[in-house]
Amino acid sequence: MKQQVGELAANGVFLGTSSWKYQGWLGQLYTPSRYEYRGKVATTRFERDCLAEYSEVFKTVCVDAAYYDFPRPEYLQKLADAVPNDFQFGFKVTDAITLKKFPNLPRFGKNAGMPNEHFLNAELFAGAFLKPCEQIRKKVGVLMFEFSRFWPTDYEHGRDFVADLDAFLAELPKGWPYAIEMRNKNWLKQEYFDCLNRHGITHVFNSWSAMPPVSEQMALPGSRTNPDLIAARFLLKAGRSYEEAVKSFQPYDRVKEPNPEAREAGKALIAEGKAAGAKRKTFIYVNNRLEGNALETISAMVEEAG
Repeated sequence: MKQQVGELAANGVFLGTSSWKYQGWLGQLYTPSRYEYRGKVATTRFERDCLAEYSEVFKTVCVDAAYYDFPRPEYLQKLADAVPNDFQFGFKVTDAITLKKFPNLPRFGKNAGMPNEHFLNAELFAGAFLKPCEQIRKKVGVLMFEFSRFWPTDYEHGRDFVADLDAFLAELPKGWPYAIEMRNKNWLKQEYFDCLNRHGITHVFNSWSAMPPVSEQMALPGSRTNPDLIAARFLLKAGRSYEEAVKSFQPYDRVKEPNPEAREAGKALIAEGKAAGAKRKTFIYVNNRLEGNALETISAMVEEAG
């Protein structure tokens, strides 16, 4: 798969996983002896060093950690130093920008359940997220704003969100590879796609519990909102919760439940990207919680794409 993935990346099609620190991949992607201490795999050593071995096969990865806190310059530089020059990172933008109201979760502390005063704050995003990314800009492939599902108490109508999004996108610094991941399936309408198209922003095709399959999103008129950048994240089977997937698939060492629709959609995106050539970049990220093992899912997509 190393050769196949490398050839695809050279033609603008980047395949990778969502995060990379999975000990279930030892013996499959990772060499246990590289991380052993006194005869056992040392977790600290593994988590510190495994990105370098990951990048010997893959040319991109989705950095989910950036979603939970603004990335520090030293953290980003450490990531960049671990990978070769042709590696491209996909970053999830920190949720301090994309949450309209903080969920009732312990990690939000006193802010849990409260409105987020920094929602769609372009100035904060530019200073706290983009500025640290400047130093590794050549290795930034795509920046994804993930909007968790909004409820009627957040927005009564999808068009109201699109209006706010339109104003936000207009304020963003130009020249960065932005993408939007939507979790409200009924809002995937022409007005939303037109908004992204006006600003040259990519819609992220995403498989999630309450979203239509990626193949259905790909078939929607106008869904390819940026001709130079395509992005997809294969995360969950429709109707399955994140918690259920974690319980079913850990430790992510093998595929337990093949997803033919997702594989077919991945195959189609690969073929489309190859046909477009290197002038277009395509980023395809696969999560362990889709089938049980992202490595085998990617391999199946690549093989089926020929």
